[in-house]
Amino acid sequence: MILKKSNVLIVDDDPDVLTAVKLLLKTEAQEVITEKNPENLNWLLQRNQVDLVLLDMNFNSAINTGNEGIYWLRKIKEWKPAVCVIMITAYGDIDLAVRSLKEGANDFIVKPWHNEKLIDTIKELLDKKEGIKTVKSVKTTAGDTSILGDSEVMQDIFYKVNKIAPTDANILLLGENGTGKDLMAKAIHERSLRADKPFVKVDVGALTDTLFESELFGHKKGAYTDAREDRTGRFEDATGGTLFLDEIGNISLQQQAKLLTVLQNRQVTRLGTNKAVDIDIRLICATNLPLYELANENRFRKDLIYRINTVEINMPPLRKRNEDIVILARHFAKLYASKYLKPSMDFDVAALQKLKGYNYPGNVRELQYTIERAVIMADDSLLKADDLIFSILETSGGDVIVDDDNVPLSTMEKNAILRVIEKHNGNITRAAKELGLTRTALYRRLSKYDI
Repeated sequence: MILKKSNVLIVDDDPDVLTAVKLLLKTEAQEVITEKNPENLNWLLQRNQVDLVLLDMNFNSAINTGNEGIYWLRKIKEWKPAVCVIMITAYGDIDLAVRSLKEGANDFIVKPWHNEKLIDTIKELLDKKEGIKTVKSVKTTAGDTSILGDSEVMQDIFYKVNKIAPTDANILLLGENGTGKDLMAKAIHERSLRADKPFVKVDVGALTDTLFESELFGHKKGAYTDAREDRTGRFEDATGGTLFLDEIGNISLQQQAKLLTVLQNRQVTRLGTNKAVDIDIRLICATNLPLYELANENRFRKDLIYRINTVEINMPPLRKRNEDIVILARHFAKLYASKYLKPSMDFDVAALQKLKGYNYPGNVRELQYTIERAVIMADDSLLKADDLIFSILETSGGDVIVDDDNVPLSTMEKNAILRVIEKHNGNITRAAKELGLTRTALYRRLSKYDI
């Protein structure tokens, strides 16, 4: 919807804000309605055809909850679910504004704002409402790829990332292996205000209890047998920047308790000392495990979940974003053709059909390795269906597409691991590489499935 044809409602108890925004939008929108009292919201929404609401976070109203904006946001979504809502907030209420996104707000702006930025935000929202796509990717300098996608689910993720990255909100990335959680964590850091500070990644699921404390919190020389010198932990290493804790769902309850204490106090104490050190980090966590199910089974602390997921991003499996497969495949073909000094490569019709028909239990990572292998082995610049060899199909005896609606993901993963290990005659290093896992991660899965 074009802003020129839209009606905008501004609700704020500051008359100066109402006047400023009305003057700004007067020539941009079809109609601009202002209101000081949020208790008139329902009447205004029923009387007028409102396309977008600019809503303040705090009012001197009868609703004395300390977060009136959230209350009125819920009411708007109850009365008019299709109306776009942009929250107006002060910098000190950023956490509350981020919470409003989880409650259904489409966006938020921080006082004082830049007029051009406010107009662009409104236009982008109204375009998005009409299905006009504007964001194609989130770029990152990590490794060999950007995060690409033209699907609706990825468009929503890109939009959310653009909003939350500049804040210090803790982020929880959920999704299967190979969906790009590590790349997304790096991309968020690079779009944050901490981009020039360290980005520190830790695979916490691979750490024993002693190593967990030493790795994250640091230690004093002699704190334990192998502690031969003083060492700072990853929390201190990440000071001023971002700490990315991967495989967070695999840590023990004891480790969860220690991590929670640090996050609550914003301090770490090195092993072997009693001196607390202040920390200043932005936390991003990731897991492929169902944390909420683990919490219901008392295997993961609910209070820790609340602490680490101010904002939650679910990275979809590739089979749920089929329209992105060709975009990604061509990206990887271009990437590896350049890397291996090959001519520009594309796919014939049969190859594209094969790409779109496969189920990708290994997700984007599996597609990436499949294209890399095809580019290396190809004798022609046009990749054919026979050039595309998927790791599971190599050992399954036929081009069978797994029906993921009927087969549990755990069963698919176990079978894939068994086939690849058998293919490599028990060589864990080669099997892990083909599966896109570290040796440690593969050993954990062997233990998990009693293989």
